[in-house]
Formats: sequence, C-alpha cells, structure tokens
Amino acid sequence: MKALISRRVGGPATLELVDLDDPVPGSGQLLVRVLACGVNYPDVLMIEDRYQSKPPRPFSPGGEVSGVVEAIGEGVEGWAIGDRLVAVPGVGGMAEKVVVLATEAFPLATDRDPYEAAGLVLTYATTLHALADRGQLRSGETMLVLGAAGGVGLAAIELGKAMGATVVAAVSDDQKAAAAVAAGADRTVTYGRGPFSIDDLKALGKQFKEAVGKAGADVVYDPVGGDYCEPAFRSLGWGGRYLVIGFAAGIPKLPLNLTLLRSSDVRGVIWGAWAMRNPQANRAHVEQLLAWWRDGRIKPKVGATWSLHDGGKAIEWLASRQAIGKAVVSVS
Repeated sequence: MKALISRRVGGPATLELVDLDDPVPGSGQLLVRVLACGVNYPDVLMIEDRYQSKPPRPFSPGGEVSGVVEAIGEGVEGWAIGDRLVAVPGVGGMAEKVVVLATEAFPLATDRDPYEAAGLVLTYATTLHALADRGQLRSGETMLVLGAAGGVGLAAIELGKAMGATVVAAVSDDQKAAAAVAAGADRTVTYGRGPFSIDDLKALGKQFKEAVGKAGADVVYDPVGGDYCEPAFRSLGWGGRYLVIGFAAGIPKLPLNLTLLRSSDVRGVIWGAWAMRNPQANRAHVEQLLAWWRDGRIKPKVGATWSLHDGGKAIEWLASRQAIGKAVVSVS
C-alpha cells in the first residue's frame, strides 16, 4: 500500500510517500481501505514533535478517516467486509489502508459523502464534548467563538446554534466572516493579526465586549490562544466559562485575577482522553452528530482537498491559518 510517512522531525516537506506492506487486523480490529482522511491541527504538531503524544516513527499522520472494511480481526462482531465507516485512529490515516479498533468505528450510510465524513468525528465530537460537557452551554446563552472559520470553529457555530445559543464568530478577514455567517453565526467580529501592542489588546477586548453585548459572553470557545486569549476572556460575563481548545497562535498567559473578578472558569478540553475514559458517552455524542448531519442541522464544510501524494500541502495549508473549513486528503 502507499502511505505518507514521517521518518524525521520536521514540517510537511519532510513527509515521504512510500510503499508498505498492508497492515493486518488483530483481535478487536478492522482493516479499513481509506477513502478520505481529515487533517487536524494535531497533525501539524505531531510531525514536529510538539504534540502531547508522540507516536514512534515512522508513522503516517492523519487522525480521522472514512473508509470501507476490508478485513475483520478475531472477536469482532457487528461488522462485515464492505461496510462503510468513519473512525478516529489518531495516526495512520494518510495511507491507503489503516487498522482501527472496531469499538471506535461508526457506520457510515451509503448516501453520506466520504469527504464530509472524514471531517466529522474528531472536529465535531471535540466540539460537542466542549460545549455540552465542559461548557455546559444552555439554550439562550451567548457564545464567542475564536478562529470561527476553521474546522472546529465552524463546528462550534453549528453546534452552538443547534443547542439554542446566540453565536458571535470572531475571524481575521471578511471572507472568513462570510463563511461564519453561512454556518449560522448571529454576529461576527473581525480582528487583526498579532502580536499586539498594549493599545491593540485593549482595542481588541473592546471589540469582543461590544460584539457579545453588555451582559458578556456565557461561553468562549478558543482554539487560537496567543494574544487573543486575554481580550476574549475579558468579554465573559458573570459565571462565564472559557473553553481551552488549542493554541494555533501560541500558548497564552492569563492573569488569574480575571477569573475572580467574574467568578468565571477556565476549562480545558481534551476530547481524546475523555472519550477513552467515557466510551459510552462518546458513542452517544457521535451518534447524535450523525443524526444531526443526516437531518441537515450540521454539515461539515470541506475547504479543500489534496491527493495522498500532496498530503503535506494539506497540513501546510492548515498551519498557515488561512484555512476556511476542513482540509481533507483524498486517498482512494
């Protein structure tokens, strides 16, 4: 099989397309012929050894896939050869075939687009866990979403609206603002690119406060971090919840006195570890997402696709912070 692999630490240009033996499914596993692979920010970090988990090299990046069952390991029930599925293997998705745990795979209906499917589970399940379990978002509340035109940002808009919230989308340009509105955002706010001066930070904080309204935001969803964190945190209202999703702009430092002044919380979101500890709750979330997708309440936006040979360019596009929607690699 063909696979795009990381042999050494570095950026997307270090990835190599090679021929490997087909993997063999072990007990409780499925061998999947990959149709499409979703690209996520952990892929950017993983090949540079900057992610919290470091798979042994060589490995293929790509944490979520859509595909077709080709072989079934011992002890697996409920699956047949030829079944379509979505799964989150964590790594290995940028290859023609990958082995996944049967318990972590979900049936994919024949009428569902495999490219959209490859951008569904990791992005939306992370966001649903963030909003429902960590943010406790309630109908009628207001949520500010940073990086709102990226994969997780658009998911946050759609899920926030599905849960009855007013959603304010923060983006870096007019094109991204249009994408956020198309996803259902009630209002948008456009910010500049950091690093920011003290005056810039004050102006950004004022923008966020004006966008969310006098009562402040109930929830801030932040996959960006960096200089945007403190101004966004200052937009929280009393009892607000600040959800830490990721650090596309760097790891911020937040003055903790702000949490006291607003009786507010900073809540970390690490979906993968939560899903391992709570598999039944995670399965219920994913089944809810698949139902919402089927009913048209959510629709993963595929921003651009690349061939397996050019999978590194998909990672590069995501790292550039120019992405609108999901980067997907077409495998077969």
